[in-house]
Amino acid sequence: MLSYRLQDTALRYFLEVVRGGSVTEAATRLNVSPSAVSRQVAALEDMLGLPLFERRPRGMVPSPAGELLAAHARRGALEADRVVADIQALQGLRRGRVRVCSSGGFAVEFLPRAIALFTAQHPGMQIHLRAAAPAAVTQAVLDGDTDIGLTYSRTAERDIEVQHRQVSPVIAVMRPDHPLAHLHSVTLAQMHPHPIALPEADNTARQLFDIACSHRRLVFEPVMVSSQFEALLNFVRHGGGLSIGGEVTVRERIRRGELHAATLRERAVSGRTLEVQTLAGRTLPEGVRAFVDHLGALLSPATSP
Repeated sequence: MLSYRLQDTALRYFLEVVRGGSVTEAATRLNVSPSAVSRQVAALEDMLGLPLFERRPRGMVPSPAGELLAAHARRGALEADRVVADIQALQGLRRGRVRVCSSGGFAVEFLPRAIALFTAQHPGMQIHLRAAAPAAVTQAVLDGDTDIGLTYSRTAERDIEVQHRQVSPVIAVMRPDHPLAHLHSVTLAQMHPHPIALPEADNTARQLFDIACSHRRLVFEPVMVSSQFEALLNFVRHGGGLSIGGEVTVRERIRRGELHAATLRERAVSGRTLEVQTLAGRTLPEGVRAFVDHLGALLSPATSP
């Protein structure tokens, strides 16, 4: 059968071209000659009878057939990783690696704390954490570059399985001595007179905040804009004014009394969810499954220790 002739080397070289966008880039990553990569890709195209890439001036983009083959190859690679992890798991969760990609706010405190709690129970487990923009987190899951994605979402994503979901409205964040800190909820009109620091426009909290401002016909002129969530929090901590975020990302600082959070009484800011994402159709290794369950338990305010 044709499926048996899809060799590991050819698929591995093909995937590197998909990731790098060129034969030269793939060859560099694989430490082989560009001609070796080209031969493997050409052999796959001859075998399947279809072009796998569209050759463009700025690189190579997978064709529809290439997209299907890439999805197959990624799942095959992940399945091989799972088998190895499950063999190691015969000793229990003593060894293993879990790759996590999250949007920036979760990587500041929530995930480091979650990882510390998890590895205290399972000392042999290793967690690889990286932060990215919300859309890039989902793409990393789809590409097989991470096992678990933790991010905010406003729409359903194809080929993504949501392991945990909860509503995550935008909140106003301030110091406990801020003039609005006696309030448990605030309106945009109440926030408007005060200095504010906002995330960049690709941030989901910022997008919903801007929609709510448009509905209210209010224009905020932020004194600071940053893609770094920690920078926004430090602006607030040093008395600069207000900022916005999600409850989970500031939960521990509120619990310690370092910050105060107020719900935004604006319907538009409730239109997003927090999601723990994995690749649909993938059987998760035991270690990844255990960490997914661990995150689900910690994320809910009612059960967070």
